[in-house]
Amino acid sequence: MDNECHFFTTKLYSYVVRFTEENLKSVNQLIMERRNFLAAGIIGGYSLTNLPVHALAQTNKNTVMPQPFYIPPREPLQPGPGNVDIRTIIRSKQTNGQLSNVEVAVGPKQMGPSPHLHKDLDELMYVLEGTATVMIGKEIFEVKAGGWNFRPRGIVHSFWNASDAPLRFIDSFFNQNFEDYLEELFHKIIPQMVKSNLTPTTPEIANQIAVIDKKFGVTWFHEQRQAIIDKYGLKG
Repeated sequence: MDNECHFFTTKLYSYVVRFTEENLKSVNQLIMERRNFLAAGIIGGYSLTNLPVHALAQTNKNTVMPQPFYIPPREPLQPGPGNVDIRTIIRSKQTNGQLSNVEVAVGPKQMGPSPHLHKDLDELMYVLEGTATVMIGKEIFEVKAGGWNFRPRGIVHSFWNASDAPLRFIDSFFNQNFEDYLEELFHKIIPQMVKSNLTPTTPEIANQIAVIDKKFGVTWFHEQRQAIIDKYGLKG
């Protein structure tokens, strides 16, 4: 009996030793394969999920990074003599062309721009005061203070103030320096038109507007304007 136990114990020990050695070899081999895989992945530019490293984080070394900036509070913008006015807050060049915005003030019962569309520009409105009535395609939105409204490119849209109270909002522009268009229109072309007692259809004014329309991809649908003015009792 003792001899049998000794024989069994010896065989079991030999088996365990052999099994352990074989598995250690397998484990070592697996570790080496894992190291080779990781090394190949790093050298080849791939992550553990076989995705390119640049897909996880892209950096353009030729791009100048935007610098931090602070814009202090200002007095609220007023509509002014024309009953509509704009004031630039953030310029496109401050954000490397990613974002810009303006403050817009519209007097009571005032029509905004004629219905129009943008070829490349997306706009995001945040209402600060009053209620903006916004047309996008065939839909009408009443955007109250604290509300947002997104106007994508390629869809005919407009806005106006149908209320008896002032309207102020922030309009943000993505991937286009549209503040330059508005400044050209509101602070150069329109004052020139008023000073010289001209109209938008006067060739001199119409040509200036046509130039910036083409540059910024704006298409107007002026024929739709009067129907909105009549329906909501607005000033033109």
